[in-house]
Amino acid sequence: QVQLVESGGGLVQTGESLRLSCAASGRTFNFNYYPMGWFRQAPGKEREFVADIDWSGGTNYAASVKGRFTISRDNAKKTVDLQMNSLKPEDTAVYYCGRGQWPSYDFKGQGTQVTVSS
Repeated sequence: QVQLVESGGGLVQTGESLRLSCAASGRTFNFNYYPMGWFRQAPGKEREFVADIDWSGGTNYAASVKGRFTISRDNAKKTVDLQMNSLKPEDTAVYYCGRGQWPSYDFKGQGTQVTVSS
């Protein structure tokens, strides 16, 4: 069984930063070999790709967050982090961690709320 648990969300003002973290676990989950990603969903909107990172550290970003967000992973700790800088109100959403590559994540976490006030 695979478990992904996100943390780090909160309420911030425009221009501030947050760091999200996703902790992975599972007896048979060989974290090192899987791409991992973050996506988000705002109320009344479709899910939206944010960023992903492959097993070797190669990254992809949505155009809307490129230059502001940084995804990273620590294979020893089995974590995937999302550093979010220069946050905007349009970044407000529930952020999810997923195993795999967008849009085909086979496991996801419960999500963490990020709210950016103007």
